[in-house]
Amino acid sequence: MANKNLNQAKNAKKDEFYTQLVDIENELRHYREHFRGKTVLCNCDDPRVSNFFHYFSYNFEQLGLKKLITTCYKSQERDLFSQHDSERAIWLEYTGDRNGNRVPDPEEIGINYLKGDGDFRSSECIELLKQADIVVTNPPFSLFREYVAQLFEYNKKFIIIGPYNAITYKEIFPLIKDNRLWLGYGFKAGNAYFKIPKASSHDYAEGVYDASTGLVKFRNCTWYTNIDIKKRHEELIFYKQYSSEEYFHYDNYDAINVDRVTDIPIDYFGVMGVPITFLDCYNPSQFNIIKFRKGNDEKDLSINGKCPYFRILVQRKNNFDIQDEQQLIAAES
Repeated sequence: MANKNLNQAKNAKKDEFYTQLVDIENELRHYREHFRGKTVLCNCDDPRVSNFFHYFSYNFEQLGLKKLITTCYKSQERDLFSQHDSERAIWLEYTGDRNGNRVPDPEEIGINYLKGDGDFRSSECIELLKQADIVVTNPPFSLFREYVAQLFEYNKKFIIIGPYNAITYKEIFPLIKDNRLWLGYGFKAGNAYFKIPKASSHDYAEGVYDASTGLVKFRNCTWYTNIDIKKRHEELIFYKQYSSEEYFHYDNYDAINVDRVTDIPIDYFGVMGVPITFLDCYNPSQFNIIKFRKGNDEKDLSINGKCPYFRILVQRKNNFDIQDEQQLIAAES
């Protein structure tokens, strides 16, 4: 039901979900060494309520940042970034503490007015983007394809939140396949809780919106990045042996079906169809991604005429020796 509500929000362009500070802290702690000496841009954020601005401004010196820039969307007519009815779109610039109290005081934050509405696609916002080394934000899900395309157009490093099913987008999956984009560490237990400014229990399914906290629960979202992280280099350890009775071949592709990542056989080096959750633990040194979802006939992969849920076709790399893996398993025991 949470996924259904996320789709409804997307269709209605109700993209204003404020990320909790604890979720930002939990994800960004894995990237801390990448921020030193860098200019960070948060270009989908109202700094008055944005926890991204809070995180970077209060940790500016500790992270060793060069500059922090945030932009605020003027939202009197469009519901994309902010519903606080700001009369003018603004952008803020913070270059660190000047009075020694390690707090971003108002007089230390440069407030600048934009001529336009603050849309990340506008020419003046693109000029701010050009200044940035790393972009960190929660962009509007309804514009996720366009947002990611712009980041690559201007060759930017990024850590952003997006819908989990963006993995399946024709614009996004090739970037994952070519190791130009990958998943971050994600949300605790796969659950993301976002603050929203206006909602009622009637807007969401039972158990999704908590009126006492103003939080909406979504499972269908994660973090995306193109910054190298330790997670990408952790070896997957396998335990099961291949058997033709348990692992069925597809009708329309020479590959076996694997229903769970933990069921990847230790002794099989052919092509396998794995769930999209495989990307949460994908190690590019250990696997090649072949293609997504389709067989040789460009129809959905099928087994005895039935199609399993989306599968990614992958293959173990030959430089990973079975004996070495068995030794790893023994060491873990």
